[in-house]
Amino acid sequence: MNRIRQAFKNRSDKVVPYLMAGFPTKEDTLSMVMAAEKGGAAMVELGIPFSDPLADGPIIQKASQIAIENGVTISWILETIVEIRQQSEIPLALMGYINPIIKFGFKEFMQECSNSSVDGLIIPDLPLEETEEYVDLAREHNISPILLVAPNTSRDRIKEISRIANDLIYCVAILGVTGTNTAKHDTLKSYLMKVAECCVCPFVVGFGIKERADVININQIAHGAVVGSAIINELNNSHNPVETVENYLEKLTK
Repeated sequence: MNRIRQAFKNRSDKVVPYLMAGFPTKEDTLSMVMAAEKGGAAMVELGIPFSDPLADGPIIQKASQIAIENGVTISWILETIVEIRQQSEIPLALMGYINPIIKFGFKEFMQECSNSSVDGLIIPDLPLEETEEYVDLAREHNISPILLVAPNTSRDRIKEISRIANDLIYCVAILGVTGTNTAKHDTLKSYLMKVAECCVCPFVVGFGIKERADVININQIAHGAVVGSAIINELNNSHNPVETVENYLEKLTK
């Protein structure tokens, strides 16, 4: 069974950290993933750096630029995942924009993700109307196509997106870019209740999550909380990224 399907098979409080591959250094990436697992992560998202990350705020944009300057490529990320798989079975999802994937070669990318034991893919700038080939290839390679919904997504569209994704969907908590303020509690609760009523598969929630209280509130309705910019921000002020990731995850999960 795909590791993501297995991880979300049973309901429990889950935290999903987002780490930018190759940030702050390439050398620490593998150890940071292992530290996240040790800290209690249910799954890890690894970001593919891109020069124009439209959905990301300044914190992740800067991390992406540093990763590019560090020489991070899709091939290197996939090689790193092979190394991670020698030590861990934690579910791993790649999050990246469509341009670098197309440049790599879409079919080749999907095949190499499968060869490297990637479990899921999140492509935030791929419209639903253009996902047919992507979803078909993902299914063929036992990879979960994690599609996105937002607060302004209609009920019918949520149903359709969750049906197509089947394994897991990603709920953007706010309209805007990553790293902005958390949505107001009542507004967020109403939105997540709508998703819960319409969704036919598990869903995680991201954008603006920073503290244990956010994680608790989200897991009351959703199946997991994604934490990205807050972790990247911690790493910006850290001299020991591996220790920082583990300690921060422990604060969110315990």
